[in-house]
Amino acid sequence: MPSLILEGGTLRPIFSSGVMDALLDHDVMFPYCIGVSAGISNGVSYISRQKRRNLEILEKYRHDPRYIGYRNFLRNRSLFGLDFVFGEIPKSLIPFDMKTYQSYKGQVLVGVTNAHTGLPEYMDGLKMDEKWTMLRATCALPMFFPAIEMNGYKYYDGGLTDPIPVRKAIADGNDKHLIVLTQPKGYIKEFSKQNARAGKLLKRKYPKLEEILLTRHEKYNETVSFCEQLESEGKAVIIRPERPLRSFEKDINILKDSCQHGYDLAMTRMPEIQGLFG
Repeated sequence: MPSLILEGGTLRPIFSSGVMDALLDHDVMFPYCIGVSAGISNGVSYISRQKRRNLEILEKYRHDPRYIGYRNFLRNRSLFGLDFVFGEIPKSLIPFDMKTYQSYKGQVLVGVTNAHTGLPEYMDGLKMDEKWTMLRATCALPMFFPAIEMNGYKYYDGGLTDPIPVRKAIADGNDKHLIVLTQPKGYIKEFSKQNARAGKLLKRKYPKLEEILLTRHEKYNETVSFCEQLESEGKAVIIRPERPLRSFEKDINILKDSCQHGYDLAMTRMPEIQGLFG
């Protein structure tokens, strides 16, 4: 069974949205979809078959302070307006097709990081609540989001502990993979002073997180290498941008170009993608 694996990256997964739009144009629906952070947050619109929905959101609201703005810290301790992003937009402004989403016959897994145990967990995305709590959790990058509570535990961004959850897909029985990355080939994540500061701030309350934040770059680089090994063995198709995109890119035209870039690359490689189902 083939899987679709989605990396996060704040606004960088608009590239991945272009890839998924190409999949929809060819009626390619993966029976298993897993991702973290904005990757899977965009991925749910693929499952609901709403082409260009993610791009429309950025076109209309990237510069709306309700979407991204420091005033949001006063309301919910987040750079993003959580109730706007996960409330007003899907409910009324750019409605999410929940009926089509829930009719999906495959698996959708949302990767999150348990702040108490420091371990990755994978939530059943088809059991999404009205507040999209698990998507809030998978996007909860320390310093930019508060920890999100679910089932009595606090959670942060799934990308902290499993940035590209291909091993989970393999463990679940998938033998071929479409892996959509949001950094160009050759990108090496480096040690981040910001992560170190976040670790120090959080270690008193969540001691398991400090080491995770300090070594996050090592986990990421090792996982990318593993993905490339799978590709060399004919077990994966990796699609990634040929040029970098800033995580908080402000230029709408650049965001549109990135989405189109993802679409074009996926269209070029569609025979390989379809071959994953063979």
